[in-house]
Amino acid sequence: MNRIHYLPLLCSLIVLSCDFHAEKSKTAGIPDETEFNLFQEESEPLYNIFGIDESLNAKTHVIQRNENLSSILRRNGLSSHLVHDLGNASSDVFDVRRIRAGRPLHLYFKTDMTDEDRQIAYIVYEENHTEFIRFELGDSVFVTRNSKPVEVRTRKVSGEIRGSVYQTLQEIDVDPQLTHRLADVFAWQVDFYRIQPGDHFTVLFEEKIVEDRVSEIGRIKAAIFNHRNTDYYAFHYRQNDSDEYFDEQGNSMRRQFMAAPLDYTRISSRFTNRRYHPILRRNMPHHGTDYAAPVGTPIRAVGDGVITVASYDRNNGNYIRIRHNSIYETGYLHMSRFAEGMRSGTEVKQGQIIGYVGATGLATGPHLCFRFWEHGRPVNPQRIDLPPADPIKAEHRGAFLNRKVELLTRLDIDDSTIQRPFTFAMDIGYNGILMGKTKMNDVLFDL
Repeated sequence: MNRIHYLPLLCSLIVLSCDFHAEKSKTAGIPDETEFNLFQEESEPLYNIFGIDESLNAKTHVIQRNENLSSILRRNGLSSHLVHDLGNASSDVFDVRRIRAGRPLHLYFKTDMTDEDRQIAYIVYEENHTEFIRFELGDSVFVTRNSKPVEVRTRKVSGEIRGSVYQTLQEIDVDPQLTHRLADVFAWQVDFYRIQPGDHFTVLFEEKIVEDRVSEIGRIKAAIFNHRNTDYYAFHYRQNDSDEYFDEQGNSMRRQFMAAPLDYTRISSRFTNRRYHPILRRNMPHHGTDYAAPVGTPIRAVGDGVITVASYDRNNGNYIRIRHNSIYETGYLHMSRFAEGMRSGTEVKQGQIIGYVGATGLATGPHLCFRFWEHGRPVNPQRIDLPPADPIKAEHRGAFLNRKVELLTRLDIDDSTIQRPFTFAMDIGYNGILMGKTKMNDVLFDL
């Protein structure tokens, strides 16, 4: 069976849907997650894995852009009546309108495929690398969702960065999805917009294997990332009924955001995809939260970060945009003025005053429009589910320390050599993608 061919972009530009003139932001070698789905797959019919009788004739059709299941099946001899029954029977299992271009559709025939009265016995749609939908056509139509057998393998890799993390993982034959996993774990410790030549990492992680190929990157178990000559450690441990990551001293790898950037009297407008704009007099998205407050009320950064924009325009008035890490950004609009020293490139701390409430730009009264982005997409900060940034609880400390020693052993690191006290560091600015070679080693663990 041929392997899947990915066509990722090395360094994508994500267009931000916001009032900031559709600014473009480079992702420092971290490709958009949607890029991993942009492929065409050639596939051969399978039998045993789908529970199909091998005596049946079979063929595979790779779904093309703008094709639908109905037209494909009618071309292959299925009557409009049966197509209708198939759609009804699958309504509680799978929406047949959601088939995607590039995915394989397997057809299994009771008769020779060239016969005019050929009959389809089974249809299998591979929804992704692991899950498939099986349609059994007989006196009635039976539809089931199934999964292929998945083997979970633990793998250790090391790499020295000469270009980007993404490029390095490609060179050592690791699925680039691991770039996102590393960025999620080290989001607050490593500035992925300023990866330096010579930065290096070792990571112990899970690969999910389906049909002898990697279908998905699983969780990271442990990792060390050396950024600008400083080692940052991360260890997986389950606490608060969720998978969390902690440093070598048991501190959470996450940082919390302040609940609100200012003291406000009320929320005058909430995040919505459709709001009547009082000045423009039309319905339009409002991807922010408006806090009504008197002119001059101090506005504070909700988290540590670096200012990427401190400017004025006719829509947003005086506004500031802060990049907190490779995942999260926040925006503060309609300020009366900026606090002293607030300009592009300024590093700010959580709770630091960055400006004051006003009514500049398209505003009917004094308020702050607060905006929040995750991976470049506007999100409602009141709906985002961020795990708590609690350290290891006292009752878990002994188990965590034992787990840490075990993971360090698998990383080939002596626990006694770790002397560095926990510090938070965030470098400022963006360093372009550098090309070059990669040093690496690769170890597999069979569990």
